[in-house]
Amino acid sequence: MTQSEPNAHRNGAEAAMLNALFSQSPVGLHLLDRELRVVRVNTAAPGMRDVSPQEIVGRRFDEVYGLADADEVLALVRGVLDGGGPVVGHLVRRHGPGDPDREHFNEVSVFRLEAPSGEVLGIAMAVVEVTAREEGRAREVLLEMTREHVGRTLDVLETCQELVDVLVPRVADIAVVEVVDAVLRGDHPPLAPLPPDVPLRRAAFRSAAGGAGTGGGAGTGTDAPQAHPLGDVRALPGPTPYTQALSDLRPRAVASLDEDLPWLAADPARARAIRAAGAHTLITAPLTVRDTVLGLISLYRTRQGEPYDEDDVSLLLQVADHTALSIDNARRYTREHTIAATVQRQLLPRRPSSHPALETTPLLLPPDSGGQWYDTIPLSGARTGLAVGGVVGRGLHAAAVMGQLRTVVRSLAAFDVEPDELLARLNDTATFLAAERATLPTADPLHRQALAARFAYAVYDPLTLTCTVAGAGSPSLVVVHADGSTEVRNVPAGSLLGSEDKMPFAATAFRVPEGSLLILCDTPLPALVASGDADALRRPAEQHRGRPLEDLRDDVLYALAGTAEPGPTALLLARTHPFPADRVGVWQLPDTPTVVATARGLVRDRLADWGVERETAHDTELIVSELVTNAVRYGSPPLELRVINDRALTCEVRDGSASTPRLRHASVADEGGRGLFIVAQLAQAWGTRYTPEGKIIWTEQNPPPG
Repeated sequence: MTQSEPNAHRNGAEAAMLNALFSQSPVGLHLLDRELRVVRVNTAAPGMRDVSPQEIVGRRFDEVYGLADADEVLALVRGVLDGGGPVVGHLVRRHGPGDPDREHFNEVSVFRLEAPSGEVLGIAMAVVEVTAREEGRAREVLLEMTREHVGRTLDVLETCQELVDVLVPRVADIAVVEVVDAVLRGDHPPLAPLPPDVPLRRAAFRSAAGGAGTGGGAGTGTDAPQAHPLGDVRALPGPTPYTQALSDLRPRAVASLDEDLPWLAADPARARAIRAAGAHTLITAPLTVRDTVLGLISLYRTRQGEPYDEDDVSLLLQVADHTALSIDNARRYTREHTIAATVQRQLLPRRPSSHPALETTPLLLPPDSGGQWYDTIPLSGARTGLAVGGVVGRGLHAAAVMGQLRTVVRSLAAFDVEPDELLARLNDTATFLAAERATLPTADPLHRQALAARFAYAVYDPLTLTCTVAGAGSPSLVVVHADGSTEVRNVPAGSLLGSEDKMPFAATAFRVPEGSLLILCDTPLPALVASGDADALRRPAEQHRGRPLEDLRDDVLYALAGTAEPGPTALLLARTHPFPADRVGVWQLPDTPTVVATARGLVRDRLADWGVERETAHDTELIVSELVTNAVRYGSPPLELRVINDRALTCEVRDGSASTPRLRHASVADEGGRGLFIVAQLAQAWGTRYTPEGKIIWTEQNPPPG
């Protein structure tokens, strides 16, 4: 054998191996010359099933493969040819010649071929079809986006719109979500199969052509036709794929929406919209939870050429499952929110109690959270208690605690305790409720929720023109004077009700001129600066005189809504008026046994001026006689008698002693001890109110006529 024979044998083997590589490799192989023209290609190259190698050889590679980003890929290959390093695993999108509407994905590796002399021969490319892998990744990305973006709010309509925003244009050109109308109100969804007369609301719509929207609008864009506007409520006509999906809870995929489909005649409006949009394929799936029907998702393709396949059906079912759970959570929240708002409305006063010297109106933000409350409480001596508060948290449990605390406040206020003492006793109740909650089973959601509440309580006295206020948390009180000037009063801050902090509550008292506006809030009001200006309240409040208090409340709401800071939760507006001077009588009495007859005569004359009927006047004289007698016998000077013709006929006797009177039930043989018993029988209510100078014994009777 000559020396050339081994070389010839080796060259023949290399050529055979090269031919075998190109004919048997499962990976697409391309050899390009220095002009990037195809020199050789194997049949495993993507897209070679529909063309022969002879049609490609001699042509530049970017001209024959339908590359979606041809310029980018061409620049990449030129860079490798011009001395760049090899590129491995670059993802390329292309459209196949036999299926121009479908996008394919190829993974391309490129490296330069050089002769032993260093001469550049061309480019070698290895191409792998990865369309299935990339479509799977795209489905995983879509599912991840659904989990991340759908169901972020506890609102059914928002959840539906979040869904169509995710689906279009990734897997659909048009997406429609319809929800059982009762679900939007928080009612229980119907069991499957859905009865044909159950109405559905068009909750969300989105089109790649530009139409989108939620709620009751009609969408936007004339290039996004809809069968019905958003917010439209109607039962679905059938039989159609939509009604069938709602009947057996199985999705329906329609590969071709042509004119020959018989079910299109059953729903003419939807058929017209399908034709107007140019939709050619459909997939619809039910929204279900525990064999109940919440709604329906319908996806259409107009621009994307390929019909929906089994992978798309599987994807939509997973998306529908997540969306249905999110909608059901929103429905449950809506139901609980509705119940809490109903309970709150039943527990709150129907309207603030009126008083000749004080008118009030409340403002709750938000008005239906369940935990906020207000109250105006009639007190003895023509005074009024103003209460605002809020339980930390929302929902039915917050509303229940609110009702308990409001009842306790009413009960404590009836004992004429000072605001700081009332808060201390109320805090005892809140602490007890918090301890009860802590003993709940650990599986109970309330076990992990601490009980806490904000509260502010003020007492306004129109006869002395004073206001005493105390608070739990960080309450605020703004006084708008008759001339429009604004003053921010410093309300002592205290611990939240129910907290373990044992710090005592403090109260502050100040004078309130007639014609002023009080704004009491359980949280700090926004835009309050050190100078005392309340910028957010100045404009609506400075012209408050002569305006209805309800209009002023609305103006305050608009002003607070325009601030960037968090606003208050419960707010009470109270406007003071002068107390009629002819409806009160005040006398200083001497500390002598004969003063009883004098007091009866004074009261008799004043009641005659007021036109009080004879029987009521006689009872009042007896009450005054007993109260003055007790003050002379058991009290200490100075003595003062006051009668008030207000919402009740009030008698008050003040003395300088702090001793507490006690109601006794005297025996038959006793000669005394029946004074307070007689008073309790004649009066509707009676009690003791303590002051720094002593005490006041007061009684209330039915108000006189007129």
